[in-house]
Amino acid sequence: MTQPKGYLHLQKQYEALPPTLQKYFQYLPSLLADYPYEVALSYLFARLERGHNMVLYCGAVKLHRADASIMADVIQKQHLTRETFRKLFDAVFGKKIDKNILTSLEAAESVRDRAIHGKEPTDADMRKAISDVLVYAGDFNAFVRGFAGFEPFGDLRGFKGRAAPLSKSTTRWLLKGLGFDVS
Repeated sequence: MTQPKGYLHLQKQYEALPPTLQKYFQYLPSLLADYPYEVALSYLFARLERGHNMVLYCGAVKLHRADASIMADVIQKQHLTRETFRKLFDAVFGKKIDKNILTSLEAAESVRDRAIHGKEPTDADMRKAISDVLVYAGDFNAFVRGFAGFEPFGDLRGFKGRAAPLSKSTTRWLLKGLGFDVS
């Protein structure tokens, strides 16, 4: 992806996204137009982290038939670092996230960390990070859809199907075995 020259370039990139991603990041256009880039970047990462939680939730409920209420509680209490997310993703889905997909996320994370921790990344760095997050979200959606049949950064209604869930006690054991913090 080329270096975005201004917020209008980012606006065009947003408008080229699939409708599901546009809806998922629905406040981005107004944030880009009305606020500093740090605000848009913070919003994008908040939504990314929500999507990361949801992919783990949906994967455990759909693929492993975990009880949805237990899984929702576990996800709310799970401390999810970048490393923890990747390990749990591998455990839930039995595959690692493609390194090419992670490249754009890692570049954006570096800029996000500087902005959030009081450093001053340039506007150009933040525009590139915003662009990288949008690329990552599209690539990650396609990756997960390819083997799990749902998009974590999108509408998740009906993701589970009709499979009967495991019992609550069996779900707890399953989640412990996958590496989740279960009490």
